[in-house]
Amino acid sequence: MQLFYTPEITEETKSFTFDREESKHIIKVLRKIAGDKLLVTNGLGFTFETVITLGSDTKCTVDIIKAIPSDPPKYNLHLAVAPTKMNDRYEWFLEKATEFGIHEITPLICDRSERKIIKLDRYEKILQSAMKQSLQSYLPKLNVPVPFSAFVKENNHGLRLIAHCEESDKTSLKEVLPTDQKIIILIGPEGDFSEKEIRTALENNYIPVSLGNTRLRTETAAIAACHTVALLHE
Repeated sequence: MQLFYTPEITEETKSFTFDREESKHIIKVLRKIAGDKLLVTNGLGFTFETVITLGSDTKCTVDIIKAIPSDPPKYNLHLAVAPTKMNDRYEWFLEKATEFGIHEITPLICDRSERKIIKLDRYEKILQSAMKQSLQSYLPKLNVPVPFSAFVKENNHGLRLIAHCEESDKTSLKEVLPTDQKIIILIGPEGDFSEKEIRTALENNYIPVSLGNTRLRTETAAIAACHTVALLHE
């Protein structure tokens, strides 16, 4: 089963034409023809059963047969994760977090961040591809990069958590879950959060949490947190 994505489709849509690139992929690569059925999501919780009415490699048009709503998510997870020095590691995190069912992602610019410029368009395509591959109907929200201090002061609702490596009192992540609150988890860069950043987070009521007994890479820590949240909300 293959899932296609287009944000333009709504419950009221009767027919839809894919853009030239997607039309070529459907007709030329996948060899679909008029009469074949396709599943399409709008990334907003709906999957649409459609049938091809015009099978041109420059203009593939479908009629909407049925709109299928997905069950609402059991939790709301927002990960604010510092970009990694090696960009492919962050892209791996984006892909796997989407497969788990994350809701929102913010690249977090920290004192020790080695990468501060990212390509949001590329990241967005990775999220879309991962959503389609894992047959999900919710596309995670990808925010623009935000400085650490601004993020912790602006995001002050829900269960606020910071995972850092400093030797201090920390609660295991699983001990504060599950919850029906929105969950925000901060994950730092390779060099960890600075002492100033940790102090700022605590002053803004972020709870320090542990992700285990070993020191994890940024992208590994983010996926560990994502998996723990998903597992404890099953």
